[in-house]
Amino acid sequence: MKKIAMFIAFQGFRDEEYTEPKRILEAGGHKVVTVSTAKGLARGKFRAVAEVDRTVDEIAPADYDALTLVGGPGALEHLDTPQVHAVFRAAAGLGKLIGAICISPVVLAHAGLLRGKKVTCWPDGAAEVEKGGAAYTGADLEIDGGLITANGPLPAKEYGRALLEALKR
Repeated sequence: MKKIAMFIAFQGFRDEEYTEPKRILEAGGHKVVTVSTAKGLARGKFRAVAEVDRTVDEIAPADYDALTLVGGPGALEHLDTPQVHAVFRAAAGLGKLIGAICISPVVLAHAGLLRGKKVTCWPDGAAEVEKGGAAYTGADLEIDGGLITANGPLPAKEYGRALLEALKR
């Protein structure tokens, strides 16, 4: 069993970008830890709610096999912070699998983690990931080494399956 830290906005995460990959990873026998900026019930853009297991300051990247960022309208407001950037930089330094979906690859760009990487994201974030040194493709899903990115809610299942497959390595 592998352990995955899934970071969501406390308000306004994209429902299916959290629920679909989480369901796929758990069905694959893995433990998903939901991380946000506060404890309690996080609320999705539509109807989803999620119990937050850990806050950002309680996360040690060495304790996880993968760290992922969920998108949605609250992602940049809640997760594009120096603290989250530091956690993901540390995870990358440890060679952890990193995933980001929808607008959240922008967080990785701001953390300095996309230089020379082939990535996708929600079209509104394309300029920011390119500014961070990434080659933006606009594809539904991109895998570049230990980095998996997806462009929004439609490929959420495909993204979850790609994370599951990458955890087998």
